[in-house]
Amino acid sequence: MAVKKNKVHKDFISGLMNSQGMGRYKIIRRLGQGGSGVVYLARDSYIQRQVALKISHGIASHSRKKLFLEAQSAGRLSHPNILSIYDTGLYREFCYIIMEYLEGDTLKSYGQKDKLLPLDQCAEIVFKICKALDYAHQKGVIHRDIKPSNIMLDEKGEPKLMDFGIAHISEETSEKGIWGTPSYMSPEQLKEETTTQQSDIFSLGCVLYELLTGERAFRGENDFSVIYKITRENPEPVRNLRPDLPVIFEEIVNKALAKRLADRYASCTEFGYDLRVALRGIKLPRGDQKFEDIIDLLRQVPFFHNFTREQIESLGLAGCIIKMPKGKVIVTEGDIDDTFYVLLKGKVRIRKDSEVIAKIRAGECFGEMAYIAGQARNATATTATECLLMKINATLLDKAPDGIQLLFFKNFARTLSYRLEKSSGSNLQGQPS
Repeated sequence: MAVKKNKVHKDFISGLMNSQGMGRYKIIRRLGQGGSGVVYLARDSYIQRQVALKISHGIASHSRKKLFLEAQSAGRLSHPNILSIYDTGLYREFCYIIMEYLEGDTLKSYGQKDKLLPLDQCAEIVFKICKALDYAHQKGVIHRDIKPSNIMLDEKGEPKLMDFGIAHISEETSEKGIWGTPSYMSPEQLKEETTTQQSDIFSLGCVLYELLTGERAFRGENDFSVIYKITRENPEPVRNLRPDLPVIFEEIVNKALAKRLADRYASCTEFGYDLRVALRGIKLPRGDQKFEDIIDLLRQVPFFHNFTREQIESLGLAGCIIKMPKGKVIVTEGDIDDTFYVLLKGKVRIRKDSEVIAKIRAGECFGEMAYIAGQARNATATTATECLLMKINATLLDKAPDGIQLLFFKNFARTLSYRLEKSSGSNLQGQPS
């Protein structure tokens, strides 16, 4: 049977290449196999890039339907933490999709006690998946199969959410039955009730539990015992398994894994905000000398001239300081992101269509228009020297007191006014007298 299936796939690949132009996709090797199909590493000779080619298992309608649903749901999403779908189609009895190819490991590799990631990295990973899921939920897509093997870390350590093969799209009728991996499914999924964004939150809570402890939140000898525990029992508290964890992580896990929807996080934004608070506490605890030094540094930056020390401390901005070498791309034109930056030291160049349109000096902010307008980046920012930057997340700012948000927007307006004035002056200087 395996030999026959491999031959069928070879025939399919040959046909796919011929139907789309000789040599469009060159198969390099087989990468793996999932519930909905087989994945190959291929090279797209038109665009000169490596891609992942996923082919349905064959004539089985359910296999094709899962692959088509994955393409339909993920294909409508464009987010830095969601695997990109480039193309999809049907050839003979097969459905196929062309996807972004990533080199790295899934989180399944880090859910073991001897391979646990640093605590701050765990929080950062789950926080970014929260942002990806929040974006998907706003687009009407519920993943329904969040688990460690469906989240990959690329070579830079950035998490990417994959496999929307059993996703539910809001305008579609949900298929009845239990689909997914029981160990990570929410109580309402197992009871075949209506799934909402809170189902994904429960599943992501299971992933966080595993990353923190090296054990599954709900363990059993078989699926029936796992289902019983998920629907009727609470998991062992994470601090019983790992006493060194800060209390806030136990509180976050407990809320994400609450069986009653009323007790669970209502949105991934709420989940992500609590993770960001926990992350700030890990990186730079109050009273640490480095914390105090950074607070003093921020108070000397022009952007924060009208902030009190207490306001800066309340934001926890010290945990957002990053260093970047010369020539590093900070943000890319077309990216969808909700962060902006304040340059503390160094110089940054802003380019649009390869032309330098602005130079950012220490004390100025950039990237704020993507946050304010809620649109994709319209320019690329690159470090012109070694830089010290403060990266501010919109989730963090949106939860800040109104008074602090008002200060930010006042300073955004002041920055914009300065740039317009500078731009007008440059245009006048360039006009003939």
